[in-house]
Amino acid sequence: MRVDDVGQKMTKMGTSVSSMFSSIAFRYDFLNALLSFGRDRYWRQFTASSIAGEFEGAFLDVATGTGDLAVEVARRSGEKSSIIGIDFCQNMLDKARDKMTKAMPGKVELICAQAEFLPFCDNIFDGITVGFGLRNMPDIERALKEIVRVLKGGGRLICLEFSLPENKIFGRIYSIYLSRILPFLGGIISGNREAYAYLPRSISEFPPSSRLKELMERTGLRDVEAYPLTFGVVTVHIATK
Repeated sequence: MRVDDVGQKMTKMGTSVSSMFSSIAFRYDFLNALLSFGRDRYWRQFTASSIAGEFEGAFLDVATGTGDLAVEVARRSGEKSSIIGIDFCQNMLDKARDKMTKAMPGKVELICAQAEFLPFCDNIFDGITVGFGLRNMPDIERALKEIVRVLKGGGRLICLEFSLPENKIFGRIYSIYLSRILPFLGGIISGNREAYAYLPRSISEFPPSSRLKELMERTGLRDVEAYPLTFGVVTVHIATK
């Protein structure tokens, strides 16, 4: 397959996913809180606290969605820090922009862009976060290479993503919730059943922690550590360039 054919395929897949997220943007935050039983806030806080401290820096939040993780990073970073959030779904960014106006006026810049084609120079960010976005990218390896490209040497990538619990008993319970209850509730409330049927598929198809670690190392990251949260429902991967 030619390079331009690959690019066209990626664009088509990205457009499909973007359209899906556009249709549920108005209910996205509410459903995140409901379907995670409110744990999504803790997951973002853990992620943000791992990337930002009371110091100045340049931070990028990839696949920022409605901006919740970018806001958490902004709250924990120094006053002179810069935070940029990018997403390929304009409807999500519009909702994020409304949120920023109230929560963090002037602190976070929002840009519509794809993770596989980041519109930034090399080696400019001190830290990069990706919250629940990596599994939605048409080419995960290419996205990681782009992230590594714009990350400074010694900078850190923090990836928060859904995962499958290793505990067999809890894993069975979670599997029923993920495959039956979540799509049903999400579909009814959002009005888009396909979007919440896509969610369990994307989670089950996403690389397990060991494979994701190998992929991160192959793209130029080191010291990759994994932190399962909430019985392994999500996992935070921390890596350094």
